[in-house]
Amino acid sequence: MTTSAVPSEQTSVYTVSQLTLQIKKLLEGHYRFIWVIGEISNLRTPASGHCYFTLKDEQSQIRAVLFRAQQRYLRFVPEDGLQVLCQGRISVFEARGEYQLIVDVMEPRGIGALQLAFEQLKKKLQAEGLFDASRKRPLPLCPQRVGIVTSATGAAIRDILKVLQRSPYSLTVTLLPVLVQGQGAAAEIAGALTAIPELAGKFAWDVMIVGRGGGSLEDLWPFNEEVVARAVAQCPVPVISAVGHEIDLTICDLVSDLRTATPTSAAEWIVAQLEQLHVQLAEQEQRSTALLQRTIDSKRQMVQFLGKRLVDPRRRLADVRLLLDHRLARLNLALRRRLEQLQTAAAQLNQNLTFYNPRARILENRSAIEQRFKEMSFHLRSILETDQHRLQSHRLRLESLSPLAVLARGYSITYRLPEGVIVRKAAEVETGNRVHVQLGEGALECLVENKRPEGLTSRKELNRGDQKKA
Repeated sequence: MTTSAVPSEQTSVYTVSQLTLQIKKLLEGHYRFIWVIGEISNLRTPASGHCYFTLKDEQSQIRAVLFRAQQRYLRFVPEDGLQVLCQGRISVFEARGEYQLIVDVMEPRGIGALQLAFEQLKKKLQAEGLFDASRKRPLPLCPQRVGIVTSATGAAIRDILKVLQRSPYSLTVTLLPVLVQGQGAAAEIAGALTAIPELAGKFAWDVMIVGRGGGSLEDLWPFNEEVVARAVAQCPVPVISAVGHEIDLTICDLVSDLRTATPTSAAEWIVAQLEQLHVQLAEQEQRSTALLQRTIDSKRQMVQFLGKRLVDPRRRLADVRLLLDHRLARLNLALRRRLEQLQTAAAQLNQNLTFYNPRARILENRSAIEQRFKEMSFHLRSILETDQHRLQSHRLRLESLSPLAVLARGYSITYRLPEGVIVRKAAEVETGNRVHVQLGEGALECLVENKRPEGLTSRKELNRGDQKKA
C-alpha cells in the first residue's frame, strides 16, 4: 500500500516567506527581553557603525547585533574573547531566514563595565605614549599664577583655597568652573583645558590643578574619559591631577605631569615649592653676602697695603721731567749728527752720478744700432731677391710637369665607374661599362660600346665606326 505525497485540500501549504514570518512572530513574541551569557567572537564594525558578532559557549553559538544607537550607553569597547552578559530580543532576518539576538544592554562578565573601560583606555593611551615620562612638561620652580579646573561649589576648591590662603607668599588663583560629576562633566573639563591656550596670554598661568574630591568610581568617571586625557596631554601649561583620595587612580592622573593624592595635596605642593624656593634664595643671599663681604675685606687690605707703598707723586713727577729733558737733549744731538751724515753721502752720490753720466754711451750705442739696421736691411733685400728668382724657376718647372698641361694638348684621363680607378688598358673595362673622361677643360660621362685590346685608333677608323652606326 502506497501513500501519496501530494497534500490534501485540508492540508495547509506555506510559502517560504509565510513560514519565515510565522517563525519570526513566534520567536519574537516568546523571546523578548531575555538575558544571554556568552563569549564575543568574529566581531566586526562596518561603516554603518553597527557591531555584528557571534555569542558562543562551548557547544553552541548565535548571531548578534548591537546597533549604533545603543552603543552610546556602553562604558567599555566590545572585543573578541570577552565574556559578556547581554539583554535583548530574538529576531528573524527574513531575507536569509536566520535568527539573531538584537542586543539592547551589554555588560562584561566577571569585571565591572567601568573597570573594563578603564583598563581598555589605559592600555590604548599607554601604547600611544601618553603616560611616558619623556613627554611630561617640567613643573615650574616658582608657581605663583595657578589655574584650577574644578567645581565652583565642591569641597575641592574650598580645600585648595584654604591651603593657599595660609601661604605667606603672593599667589594669583583663577578658577575655571566645570561639572565634575554626571553627564556632560567630561566635556566641560575637556573644554576648559582646551580653552587654556587662548587664555594663557591673558592669565599667564604657571600651573593648572585639575581635580575634585573623593567619590565612587562612577563619580570619578569623567576623569577617566578619553577626551579629558587627551585635553590634559595637549595642554601647554603643566597639569597637576588631584582627583579623589590617595587610593583613587584615574586616567587623568596617569596623563598629567604630576599626580597628587588629594586637591589639598596639590595646594600643599605649590606652597612647598614656594617655601623651598624662598629658602634656597635666602641661602643663596647669605652665601652671596658672605662672599661679597670677604671680597670687600680683601680689597680693603690691598688698598691699605698699596697706600703704605705709595710715594709722593710730585717727587716722581720731578724725576720724570729731568729724565725727559735729558732724553730730549740726546735726541736733538743724534738728529743733527745723522743729518750731517746724510748730507755728506748725498754730495758723494751727486759727484759719482756726474762721473758716470750715461749720455755719451747712449749716443755711441744709438749710432751703432743705426749702422747695424742699415746692414741688416741690405742683407734682407738681397736674400729676398734671391728667393724670388728661385721661386720663379720652381714655378716654371712645375708648370712643365703639370698633368693639366698634358690635358691641354688634347690628352685625357679615363676613370672606370663607379670605382674611380684610372684606366690604362682596354682590358680593364668591359663593353657596357660607364667611364668618366677628364679633359683639359671639363669632363665626359661615357658608355663603352666597343674596345680594342691594343694599338691606336686612327681618325679614319673612328669615322668608319660612326658610319656603321649610322
